[in-house]
Amino acid sequence: MKKQILVFALLLMAGGVFAQEAATAAGAEPQVESQLTLWGMIKTGGWAMWPLGFLSFFGVALIVQNLLALRPKSLLHTEMMPELIDNMLNDKIKESLIYCRKHSSMFTNVFGAGLERCLDVSGEYDFDKVKESVEEASVELLSKLMKPIDYLSIIGASAPMLGLLGTVSGMIKAFNAMGTTGSADPARLAANIGEALITTATGLIIAIPSMFAFFAFKKGFQKTLATLGRNVGFLFDALESGKMPAAYLTLEDLEKMDHK
Repeated sequence: MKKQILVFALLLMAGGVFAQEAATAAGAEPQVESQLTLWGMIKTGGWAMWPLGFLSFFGVALIVQNLLALRPKSLLHTEMMPELIDNMLNDKIKESLIYCRKHSSMFTNVFGAGLERCLDVSGEYDFDKVKESVEEASVELLSKLMKPIDYLSIIGASAPMLGLLGTVSGMIKAFNAMGTTGSADPARLAANIGEALITTATGLIIAIPSMFAFFAFKKGFQKTLATLGRNVGFLFDALESGKMPAAYLTLEDLEKMDHK
C-alpha cells in the first residue's frame, strides 16, 4: 500500500513538472492563466501531448519500480553467506536448498538451481552440470529483471520521435492556415507554432531523464550480477574443496594458514 501511494504521489509531481518545464522550454509567455495548467498545455500541444503524457507517467512508474526492485541488498542478501558457507563446508545440500526456498530472492534462486542439480545426482557432484544450472537460472532471472530497464530505453527513444511528429503536425497546420486565409494571421500562426515547440520540448524532457535512468540502472544491475556470480562461486568452491573461501578468512586465519 505504501509503495502504491508513493508511486501515485510521484506521478502527480511528474505531471506538474512535465507541464511547467514544457511551457518554459517552448518559450511560452504565461500571460493567460489557463496556459499554466496541465490541461492548458495539453490543449496547446495538441494530440501528441496525450501519448507523451502517458510516456512521462509510465517512465516515472518504471523508475520507482526499478529503484525498489534493483536494490543490491534485496537481490544479493549477503547476510546469508556465512550460514550458507557453513552448510557447504558440512555438505548440507538439502538443508541449504530448503533455506533458499524459504528465503526467495535473486541470489537464493540462482544458488538453489545449482543445489537442485547436486541433489539430482548420487555420489560425486558434477560441478560442470552445476555451473550450467546456475547460468541457466541467471539468464532466466536476468531477462525478467531487465524488462523494466529496457522499457526506459524504449521511452527515451520514442518520446523525441513523438515530439517531432507533433512538431511536423503543428507546422503543417501553420502553413495550411496561411494557404487558406491567403495571409499570415499572427494569432493562428502563433498557436500552431506553439504546438510544434511544446511537443518537441516535451519529448526531449521525457527522453533525457529516461535515458539517464536506463544507463544508471543497467550499470548498477550489471555490477550486482557480477557480485552475485562471485558469491555463488564462493559457495560451490567451499562445497567442492571443503575449505573456507579465502575472501571470508580473517586476518588472523590468513597469518596462521600454511600455504603450499
